[in-house]
Amino acid sequence: MISLIVNGERHELDVSEETPLLWVLRDSLGLTGTKFACGVAACGSCTVHVEGRAVRACVLPVRAVLGKSVTTIEGLARDAAHPLLRAWVEEDVPQCGYCQPGMLMAAAALLTQHPDPSDADIDASVTNICRCGAYARIRRAIHRAAKA
Repeated sequence: MISLIVNGERHELDVSEETPLLWVLRDSLGLTGTKFACGVAACGSCTVHVEGRAVRACVLPVRAVLGKSVTTIEGLARDAAHPLLRAWVEEDVPQCGYCQPGMLMAAAALLTQHPDPSDADIDASVTNICRCGAYARIRRAIHRAAKA
């Protein structure tokens, strides 16, 4: 048995400590907002926060987060008034939407570290892949949220 703190709630789970965090979130906790795409930490669809830092959950063994606070898109989205969520809608960011949870999590971590990021800060920190190519709108939404 392991104990995890996800979105502010403690969970006792019977999973191997080597299981990737992504699968514990999706399969054991039913938090399907965190997406599986590449499986090698390249695309960012699986981005979550561990202690406020953006990490790729598809390659992170759950043992690495024991005793640490994990936040998923479900935790971020609890507050529909969150500045990033509002900015995403106002800038019409989502197209297919598959990368958006990870993109939002990466952007939220960036804004925590850099409340007023430059374009270079955004490009360096939000390295998630969007197959729809909504990067310009994503950048505008991050700047909008930073001002909110």
